[in-house]
Amino acid sequence: MPDDAPAPAKPSAVELAKIASNYLVGDIPQELADDAPGFGKASIQLLKNHGTYQQDDREARKSVDGKKSERQISFMIRTCVPGGKLTAEQLLSAMDMGDELGNGTIRLTTRQAIQHHGVVKGELKSFMQRVHTNQMTTLAACGDVERNIMGCPAPIHGDRVRDEMQAKLDELSRHLAPRTRAYYEIWLTDPDTGEKTLAAGGEKEAQVEPIYGPTYLPRKFKTAFALPEDNCTDVYANDLGFIVVHEAGKILGYNVLAGGGMGVTPSAAKTFPALAKRLGFVPPEDVLAIAEAIVKVQRDFGNRSDRKVARLKYTIHTMGLENFRAKVEEYFGKPLAPCHPADVHGFDDHIGWFAQGDGRFFYGLNVENGRIIDRDGFHLKSALRQILTEIRPGVRITAHQSLLFTDLAEADRGRIADILHAHGVKTSEEISTLRRWSMACVALPTCGLAVAESERVLPGLIDSLEPEVAKLGLSNEAFTLRMTGCPNACARPYNSDIGLVGRTAGKYTLFLGGRLLGDRLNEQYKDVVPFEDLTKEITAVLACYKAQRHDGETLGDCCHRLGVDAVRTWADAWLAK
Repeated sequence: MPDDAPAPAKPSAVELAKIASNYLVGDIPQELADDAPGFGKASIQLLKNHGTYQQDDREARKSVDGKKSERQISFMIRTCVPGGKLTAEQLLSAMDMGDELGNGTIRLTTRQAIQHHGVVKGELKSFMQRVHTNQMTTLAACGDVERNIMGCPAPIHGDRVRDEMQAKLDELSRHLAPRTRAYYEIWLTDPDTGEKTLAAGGEKEAQVEPIYGPTYLPRKFKTAFALPEDNCTDVYANDLGFIVVHEAGKILGYNVLAGGGMGVTPSAAKTFPALAKRLGFVPPEDVLAIAEAIVKVQRDFGNRSDRKVARLKYTIHTMGLENFRAKVEEYFGKPLAPCHPADVHGFDDHIGWFAQGDGRFFYGLNVENGRIIDRDGFHLKSALRQILTEIRPGVRITAHQSLLFTDLAEADRGRIADILHAHGVKTSEEISTLRRWSMACVALPTCGLAVAESERVLPGLIDSLEPEVAKLGLSNEAFTLRMTGCPNACARPYNSDIGLVGRTAGKYTLFLGGRLLGDRLNEQYKDVVPFEDLTKEITAVLACYKAQRHDGETLGDCCHRLGVDAVRTWADAWLAK
């Protein structure tokens, strides 16, 4: 620990679990082999670094003979997909695993990864081995480490900027991956050989995790790359961000951002959402070194006693930006150049048909809230199986939980539409702009943090809003509407045009004034709004927007210019008519 690091406070329970774990081994091997349906408290925390959360399906609990209901334990497993790039075979395999080992669905995440639900403890090892066979990993998909690194997924042939950005993203993803052997020894050894799971440390333990050290980071750490003309990854919402600075098809370097994060604890005034701050500029060859320096500063100066304020945004808030920058420069080994003037000025969700530049096309298919499922009258999973099997496109996951099919021929346009329609699935062109730009987290019944519904109720809310939006003549207006079941904000509601955050069962806090670009936080508009009132409240805001907007002004910009108090006054008067 450096001389000027804060005096150690009593470590949190999670920190104690990491300290005792010997590089994330802990008691996982022994508990994996016992008959209990779940793991102990320490192992539950360690397992996150291996890519899995222990969950309890609250709706599946049953009470027997007057006894208390029993927890229905299963596991959510997340697979890393750096930059959202994978193959048709990998997505097919993921869907197979969802059918055979999970709850029959898979979910595309807001960080371009794949999430499985409903895996039971006895299938965990088989699941991890299937992921590995699929040439993917769950290591560091969760936990107090660098998470899945995001990048614009759009494939443009001959675009050196995009190609080099993806290559740098992949390189950084490998560089910041945990080095512990615990993951491989626990999940990927053959149980029939009798090989004993080994400890991850030993005589060379200092070399096991040269970046993270034996206790890893104080909290999760998220990174994204973005283009100035296309901030589809919401780069300002990340702990670490890289904005590509390019001219004439050449990358000059990257503007480095630090300290973004969405999560909030309403009962703790010390917590807040934050956008990342512009820190400096680096040439391409320094990306790995500056990322490592920032991670190490967070490792050494982040709060390890109170996880509510352990993210990088709080470290910067406590140190002050200039002191933080100075410490990063010390770890980096040289001064940071000032940021280049380049900043985000465009945002594309990549939904619809686009030319790749090589005579081929890519198609962005909207996947509502990322859920790939078959149900009555809607068989998206089966449609995707047919497209992936018969056409064999390249595949990308977007930061809006949707899919891109790449390397398509002109003839594939009609074929894909026919397959979707045959399975009761609308094409992207057939859904409303409102639905296209909406996004929800999983929430109930499996997320242990959720206090309200999200994924299961947002489609119905959109159904009720669509005719109201049409009556106002705003059907073609693009604005982000994001809903989460709790203030931890996995669907990034705090920088959207309209944010809906679960407050308590059936009630939400309504936020206004962010925008598509993702570079401005919104503000609280109304609190504890019943779900059944959301349609009329949002409709009133949209009516205000239509009446008060300037030419070319977006919803978020209009609400920000007027201020939430003025919007509330106008909207309440409109509702009272």
